[in-house]
Amino acid sequence: MNEQMISAAFYRGNKTFIVEQTEAAKPASGEVAVRIAFCGICGTDMHVYHGNMDARVGHNRIVGHEMSGVVAGIGDGVEGFTLGQKVVVRPLDHCGDCPACNAGHTHICHKLKFLGLDTDGAMQEIWCVPAHTLHHLPDALRLDHAALIEPVAVACHDVRLSALKAGEDVVVIGGGPIGVLVAMVARDAGGKVTISEVNPNRIEIAHKLGFDTVNPAEQDLAQTINEKTAGKGADVVFEVSGTQKGVDAMTEIAATRARIVMVAIHAQKPQIDLFQFFWRELQLLGARVYEAADYDKAIDIITSGGVDADTIITDVSPLSDIQAAFEALDSSPTAMKSLIRVGNEI
Repeated sequence: MNEQMISAAFYRGNKTFIVEQTEAAKPASGEVAVRIAFCGICGTDMHVYHGNMDARVGHNRIVGHEMSGVVAGIGDGVEGFTLGQKVVVRPLDHCGDCPACNAGHTHICHKLKFLGLDTDGAMQEIWCVPAHTLHHLPDALRLDHAALIEPVAVACHDVRLSALKAGEDVVVIGGGPIGVLVAMVARDAGGKVTISEVNPNRIEIAHKLGFDTVNPAEQDLAQTINEKTAGKGADVVFEVSGTQKGVDAMTEIAATRARIVMVAIHAQKPQIDLFQFFWRELQLLGARVYEAADYDKAIDIITSGGVDADTIITDVSPLSDIQAAFEALDSSPTAMKSLIRVGNEI
């Protein structure tokens, strides 16, 4: 029996990806093989590219987790899937028997494996994954748009944890890819959203998407938000910048009893004005990845057009050009979401 050979992109260290032919894995018991259509490059993938995660991923890893595809094979014991069915992967594999899992918080399992980092990922033509990580897609949903579901699910989780109510004033600090998605999901939930951003290219995209913006390098953010809210401040603040200035701003602009959601991962421990938490009875919420409900919500929002996928996706490259795609994204001031077209047959 001939083995199926597929193309896969391996991270080799030193900012290098090599596309090679490798033997396609077959789905084990409880697994599904997915033929990958598109895979997005995210901030974590860029950390891998820069060598910041070599201790975790090594120099022989297939990365990628923001993907879309179709079912190509079904392992023993798997039900509810058919060949050719459109799917996305929620790339979290939990242990099932730690304190977090036993409490129902499998997405922050103490022994969590993130597929595409701790295991090989979606930058390959066939990817075998646990069946419990899959979500069905509507037939009408375009597979390039579906590759946004994972990052949109991050935004859905952030907004859900914020307990945002329609009509509340929202500020998103940081207008990069995740910040813009948080803003769109918050607007879809009825929030009155302002984006704080200093990059003129990102400001232009935010305006194209219909958002009010403040450039804190040119305007006093707290004063502007107070003027917009009759002195009240923002009811919900999302810190997505990952900067000390963003952390300073999040307490300066917060209304009484505001909820602040920490979305960004900070490279160094930031200093936080705890006095404001006492003075205004603020809440600080940590947000990590997503749960199954957030994936379902992301699928609904993208399908309904609540997220402008065509504006967010700024370029698409074939798998054979993955090295150039990473290099271009690393130096681009305008890119939002770069996709890799992994499978040409879909």
